[in-house]
Amino acid sequence: MIDLAFLRDNPEIVRRSQAARGNDQSTVDAALEADRSRRAALSAFEELRAEQNAFGKQVAKAPKEEKAALVAQAKDLADRVKQAQHAANEAAEAASIALARIENVVIDGVPAGGEADFLELRRVGEVPAFDFEPRDHLELGELLGAIDMERGAKVSGARFYFLRGIGARLEIALMNLALDKALQNDFVPLITPTLVRPEIMQGTGFLGEHADEVYHLDKDDDLYLVGTSEVALAGYHKDEIVDLADGALRYAGWSTCYRREAGSHGKDTRGIIRVHQFNKLEMFVYTTAEDAEAEHLRLVALQEEMLTSLGLAYRVIDVAAGDLGSSAARKYDIEAWVPTQGAFRELTSTSNCTTYQARRLDVRHRPVVDTEDAAAQGAPKTQHVATLNGTLATTRWIVALLETHQQADGSVRVPEVLRPYLGGLEVIRPLAEGRAAR
Repeated sequence: MIDLAFLRDNPEIVRRSQAARGNDQSTVDAALEADRSRRAALSAFEELRAEQNAFGKQVAKAPKEEKAALVAQAKDLADRVKQAQHAANEAAEAASIALARIENVVIDGVPAGGEADFLELRRVGEVPAFDFEPRDHLELGELLGAIDMERGAKVSGARFYFLRGIGARLEIALMNLALDKALQNDFVPLITPTLVRPEIMQGTGFLGEHADEVYHLDKDDDLYLVGTSEVALAGYHKDEIVDLADGALRYAGWSTCYRREAGSHGKDTRGIIRVHQFNKLEMFVYTTAEDAEAEHLRLVALQEEMLTSLGLAYRVIDVAAGDLGSSAARKYDIEAWVPTQGAFRELTSTSNCTTYQARRLDVRHRPVVDTEDAAAQGAPKTQHVATLNGTLATTRWIVALLETHQQADGSVRVPEVLRPYLGGLEVIRPLAEGRAAR
């Protein structure tokens, strides 16, 4: 949730943010009113409780003959205190609900509008040109014995698949390349849980408008399947005070991810662009609010290094406010060129969630202060951290890799950077006829 003090002091900024997202600005006034009601109810409760404490001392000191009447008054006062406490609790819950309706305040410069209103920042690499009719990734995957959609559907239903043979090896190679990149840049690798508790899913902001995208195990379990390891990584330090004295905490979470893809019927149903299950290596950072924007650019740079090393043409876009998730204050997407679609398609996202997730999950740090100041003023108050996340490799990258590096005979050149992870393999060749069906 957003900083309540910031909302009180800067309601117009929050209104502009809500408007840029296409959200109802009245949520701001509703939250402020709920906050005033909460404070008034809390003040009334505290005044009555103070009166009750003072009256209790009066009863204790009263002569015996007066105590019976005073005890009756004390009982009446206790009932009023109980009612006031109940009212304060209800007001606090209402204020919390009202505040939760306000999404993270977007950072200055984020374009307003919806999905089509992004700002293209740059294009990198040459869009591939072919002197033959290029095959799409599924046709190539079938020729190479790399992708089996038919058996995936037989086993699990639509939008499931098998990666087999070189397809499985290619995904593992991509993930290991990304892991090495993460290790070289001070990320701690984690293999994360893929089932999380409701409070963790809620804390990261995934149970809002897009809750229908999430798989839920109800009844006896009440657990959610994650759509990204961001969820588990955000919950990793829940209710903790982390040490940022030596810099940001950086994690690389390797996990299988699950998405229902609700509302996407008819979109990208061919192949492995939009599927229910995939693997991903996700970068996740805990840092100070002051350093968050610089860290955001650092994550984008790492993603660009990966895509450039793989020989993919791509563009970087600044996503419009209305297309941000509720937790993101800014998001950069990197979209690679997919030749048979004649379009750029998203391969990575990286989001700066500022302190929004950390407030919901109560992850804080203690600012570093000068030794003399600390001696004079005592230990500084804790502050909520900023959290950031970004994709470093995922299954969908295979789509752009196969199509970009294909050759006329259906073979695919392996980018040099991936060859050490594939035993030195330079070209992936179609299987001999008859073998692909096995």
